[in-house]
Amino acid sequence: MKYFFAFIFACVSFIIQAQNQPWQGKFEPIDNLMAPVNTYRTASGAPGNAYWQQRADYKIKAIIDETNNTLTGEETITYYNNSPDDLSYLWIQLEQNVNKKENEDFGAINNSLKNGINTRQMQFLTRAIDFPAGYSIKYIKDTNGKPLTSIVNNTMMKVLLDAPLTSGATLTFSIGWSYPITDRSMYLLSREGYEYFPEDDNTVYLIAHWFPRMAVYNDTEGWQNQQFQKLGEFALEFGDYDVEITVPADHVVASTGALQNPENVLTKTQRKRLSAASKSFDKPMMIITQKEALENESSKSKKQKTWKYKAKNVRDFAFASSRKFMWDAQAVKLPTNTVMAMSYYPKEGLPVWQEASTKAIKHALEVYSEATFDYPYPVCISVNTSNIGMEFPMISFNGGRPKDGKISKAAKASMIGTIIHEVGHNWFPMIVSSDERKWMWMDEGLNTFLHQRTVAERYPEFNSVTPKSIAPFMNGDKNVLRPIMTTSDNELFNQFGANFYIKPTVGLQMLRNSIVGKALFDAAFKEYANRWKYKHPNPSDLFRTLEDATATDLDWFFRGWFFTTDNVDVELANVKWFKVQEEDRNIEDQTKSTQVTAEGNNTPEVPKDFSNGPEVITMTTTPDKNYGGFLSRMDDAAIRKQLSGKNLYEVTIKNVGGLVMPVIIEWVFTDGTTEIDRLPAQIWRRNEYEVKEVFIKEKEVETVNLDPNFEFADTDMSNNVFPKAKRNSEFDTFKKNKTK
Repeated sequence: MKYFFAFIFACVSFIIQAQNQPWQGKFEPIDNLMAPVNTYRTASGAPGNAYWQQRADYKIKAIIDETNNTLTGEETITYYNNSPDDLSYLWIQLEQNVNKKENEDFGAINNSLKNGINTRQMQFLTRAIDFPAGYSIKYIKDTNGKPLTSIVNNTMMKVLLDAPLTSGATLTFSIGWSYPITDRSMYLLSREGYEYFPEDDNTVYLIAHWFPRMAVYNDTEGWQNQQFQKLGEFALEFGDYDVEITVPADHVVASTGALQNPENVLTKTQRKRLSAASKSFDKPMMIITQKEALENESSKSKKQKTWKYKAKNVRDFAFASSRKFMWDAQAVKLPTNTVMAMSYYPKEGLPVWQEASTKAIKHALEVYSEATFDYPYPVCISVNTSNIGMEFPMISFNGGRPKDGKISKAAKASMIGTIIHEVGHNWFPMIVSSDERKWMWMDEGLNTFLHQRTVAERYPEFNSVTPKSIAPFMNGDKNVLRPIMTTSDNELFNQFGANFYIKPTVGLQMLRNSIVGKALFDAAFKEYANRWKYKHPNPSDLFRTLEDATATDLDWFFRGWFFTTDNVDVELANVKWFKVQEEDRNIEDQTKSTQVTAEGNNTPEVPKDFSNGPEVITMTTTPDKNYGGFLSRMDDAAIRKQLSGKNLYEVTIKNVGGLVMPVIIEWVFTDGTTEIDRLPAQIWRRNEYEVKEVFIKEKEVETVNLDPNFEFADTDMSNNVFPKAKRNSEFDTFKKNKTK
């Protein structure tokens, strides 16, 4: 009995010690890594019954002065405090200030000097040629015209209120401002500004980040007043917009929202064409032709026109303006909505933009709508520009231009992919409104996932991302790599594409194709999108929803893929081949049959291949005592019969990379046929480093391969083959065939 009590005492001591340790096993819950649930955000991943978010409506008037490239505007903001808190001040975003010379982030993305550096790179680094930038705030006043006190901190402005804005109350105030529109060639990561065309002395204006905008105030962090540093893009509130844009009279404006005064800004011919395009579901129709655009850009009007737009329930507003634009449009019929897909482009985009842009919009609208919810807005616009892909509600600015009218297949694929990607951002994050300034991967990763799905389904001739795409990155130096759960502006510049776009995409692909299954995953992904449309989800809301809607424990996957830099590298360490001795033998007979090695001991030699044939093992009759209190007995003869003549293979698999994943085993038999076995990730639960599994096969096996179709981003496929002798000779051929 004393030994029993000693055993119990040892177990209790172990449990107490374990409770004091920060155990982080690969299959432990990730609750401690996520925001806790509350009445605002539930454990299921859905918004709670007390969920709230703020709102801001805007009335804006803006004028572009083409002579000196400035934008002047005035706006009236109506801010709704739907929070349970009283607010004594407001935070407003002033993102144009990021371009000021004294800005703390100027040149910080890549500031290394090298011999042979080109002048543009040196300009990014040193701003040798200075240029004006940033807001001039002319006034901030309440509805009575009384000035409001403000303090500017870089790209954020604090507005002090005379009295707190109480919970449930509304505040209306006005701001007047202006800023120099920046030449996009002058600085890195230029998401907006102007592009000048010296050949015809004209300009294309891409106007974004252009008006002072309300910062987000939410339940998880209060004011999201993180400074704009170019990589982390938007955190914005939804609202309605009433916008008037005054530009030179010969300019054409493409904008967020629905045009309110076509009779004042479009010709009778253009209005007639636009009406016809609204019924053209099979192909785009020209609203402004090449000939008309060339005539338009040949001279400059000194008059002005005002374009009026309204947009409902959007979180931002952007527009483009130029006299160079051609314009085509096509109707896209969705189950609950008809959308006008439209493209605007200068002659420099011909012919590929006229051929491909609006069609790409159509494909994106259809695939994304099917995967999430129908696109809800009246228009979806793609504007051609240089060296950029940038998204805003209902409109995107997209690069990709031919040279001398010709474009390579790769460049065309990149152009179409960019258009699809930026159109897709209408869902993530323009409607499913995650915080890009904090979690870039939540919009870029989810959007790239559906962007790649669109490419694979609608453009199968183009290459698309697969799990093998991320393997080289994940095999990088762990001292440098950072997990996906890194905030937007803290990621290394040369890694953010792989870490925020491709790795989350591959993770979702693996969940859909290989872990959860397409039907179940697609329904869960749609559930997430619909739960959080027009709301502000966090990573924990996504993770919880995917588990809640699939009845699948995915904590192991989220922990490894999103929170660590572990990589997938499984090794097929050994495969042993056995056959069962068919007649009944006792323990003594089994001992006598054990093979003796050349050294004279009883340790079986580890086989390197199958050339020595199977090892014969005996199967004894189970003694009665092994059944304990059970009265029934297994049919020993039936078990022997089932295994008679069968091949048993004991497979040893090692987790070299550290990231647990399901295991896919391909059996190649001696007759040339193949068979697949799939093991869930849960095989690693009790041993995260090595597992053994036994399989029964009718046929004799020649070769065994792990993950034969590269479903899990294995970083070293050379150790996935048995016999090991075939790794060097056959792996290259195997890899070549699988990657074609």
